[in-house]
Parts: sequence; structure tokens; C-alpha cells
Amino acid sequence: MLTRRHIRLKVMQSLYSYFSNSNDINDISKFEKNMISHFKDIRRLYVLLFTLLIEIINYTDKFLDESKNKFLPKESDLNPNKRFVTNKFAKDILKNKLLLKETNKLIYILKNNDYDLINKLFKELFTSKIYKSYLEDENNDISVDKDFIIKVFNNHILNNELLHHILEEESIYWQDDLPFVATIFNSQIKNSNKIFVPLVFKDISDKYFAIKLFKNSIKANKEYEEIIKKFAKNWDLDRIAFIDKILLKMAFSEIFEMNDLPVKVSMNEYIEISKYYSTKKSKMFVNGILDNVVKHYIDQDLLNNTECL
Repeated sequence: MLTRRHIRLKVMQSLYSYFSNSNDINDISKFEKNMISHFKDIRRLYVLLFTLLIEIINYTDKFLDESKNKFLPKESDLNPNKRFVTNKFAKDILKNKLLLKETNKLIYILKNNDYDLINKLFKELFTSKIYKSYLEDENNDISVDKDFIIKVFNNHILNNELLHHILEEESIYWQDDLPFVATIFNSQIKNSNKIFVPLVFKDISDKYFAIKLFKNSIKANKEYEEIIKKFAKNWDLDRIAFIDKILLKMAFSEIFEMNDLPVKVSMNEYIEISKYYSTKKSKMFVNGILDNVVKHYIDQDLLNNTECL
């Protein structure tokens, strides 16, 4: 499920938490467990998106049935268009026992009566052009059903402020994880014949990579701190962003300790991450430090992984 870049991001967040909590700095195992828990939370967020979809489908079905009992029902109330709740994809979702078992565990997150999220999302959907156009579309192919759901999520749900608030209450990391998880969610709906909940890590090597990256960055922290000081002569050390230091230490950990990873790939990954998760000058700073460090260690014949450059 997770890409190596997203693994790096979660390790970065965990290292930030570790280095920010000086009182618990000796309890590395505690932070490692928290990191693994955060990885599992990404899977929970993925399941929650399907929980949300199922709840909206069920709410729509209930609303259309109850509309028949209005005091003065219209023809559209008596004979509602139930395409959304009876389409092929919705049926596949609602009879997927393994998925329902997972989603039932997370319904409580969406059932907070103070927010009434499902009702509000439904009202927005029910009056939308996307919904109206879908009901009028005579093409009954399942691809149309899937495209409709993807459009609904991308245009009416994923940017919903109330949903973001609820996600933030459940996990401080879910806001950052949502775009990535939504991409997987959309891809699964569009390309898979059967919906399933993927494992957090694609294989055990990814989990080992995360743990090793986390531990190595802490173990060699002082050594990496000295490298940063040595090669940041033209920079004000007090103004170096905290995140930049963490990213550099992670990059050093990969370059010096993980010889199976291409050095150039590791360098590019952290340069890119710094561009999105730190300051405006971070990309230039991280790029300059890594470039100079790698060149120096090659010149001194201290880098074993030069063939990967």
C-alpha cells in the first residue's frame, strides 16, 4: 500500500516527535511503536473512506424510501430513481463481507451527532449537478458507476471542511495522509474488479526499511549533527529549519548505512520532500549539503555505494 516516499514521510514525522520530546528521548522503543501505529492508521483511513461511501449509500436509500411517506408526495418521491443505491458497484460493496467487517469498526467516527456529517454530505450530493447528470445517464456500465463515485469524492467529499475536522480529531496525521490515501482509494475503485483492503507494507522489507531508517537516524544523531555543522559553513546554524536537519539525518542514514539503496535516489527523495514539507529555502539547502557531503565522502573513499550515483 505504502510507497517508499510515504514511508519516509511517516518516519520523518516520528523523528520530529522523538526529537521534540526531550523528556522521553531515551525511550526509543516507545516512539518506534507509535510510528508503527501511525503506519497502521493509514490503512484505517483507507477503510474509513469506504465506510463513508457505504454510509452515504445507505443514507440515500433510507431518504428515498422515507420520501414516499410525505404528506403530499411528488411522483419523484413515490417512484424515486435509486440508481446510486442499486448500481452494480454499490451492490458489490454492500455484499463484500470482508470489507464490511472492516468498515463496521470505524462507523463510530462518522456517527457523531454533533456533526451530522453523513446528512450534510448527502444534501450537498443530492442537489449537485454530478448527481443529476448521473441519474440521467442511460449508460448502465459499471465504469459509469465507478466514475460517478470518484467524481463525488473528489468534488464533494475530500475537500469538505467538516470531514477534515473529524479526521484531525481522530489523528493529527490524517490530514497529511488524505491525498495519498485518496489516490489509492480512487485507483482501487477504477481499476479493481473486487475491492479489498491492502496491507500497510507491500512486503516485509518495507517495514524493515522504516524501522532501520528511524533507528539509524537516532543512533547516529550526534555524528550527523556534526556533519551538518561542518558542511553548513555558509548557513546560520540557528536558522536551519528543524525539519531540514531531520531530513538530512535520514538521508545520511540511507547513504551511509543502506548500501542497497541508490545514493542518487535517496538524495532526490529528500530534496523533493524538503520542497513540500519545509521552508522555501529548504530545497536549495538540503540539495547543497547532500551534494557536498556525498562528493567529499567519495573523494575520501569513505562511501561504498558510489556505483549507484
